Amino acid sequence: MIVHPPRHLVWSTDTINLSDPFQKRWLLRQTLIHGRAEDIRALQLADIKQELDQLDLPKEIESLWRRYLEYLNGRDR
Repeated sequence: MIVHPPRHLVWSTDTINLSDPFQKRWLLRQTLIHGRAEDIRALQLADIKQELDQLDLPKEIESLWRRYLEYLNGRDR
């Protein structure tokens, strides 16, 4: 699946192929670091959970997402 990400997230290309795991992970990382609220709302939590260990996010952003996912996991019980 080809997407056309907004320029504030991706400035080096016009298209991203989400069928390519590397490109999908890269766009996820870009969105978590540079995304606006509407960009982050459009993400799938399952994708974040699955890829969080591989994203090499800044410490503060990774910590925020880990705490948030733990909160959601505790709430589901």
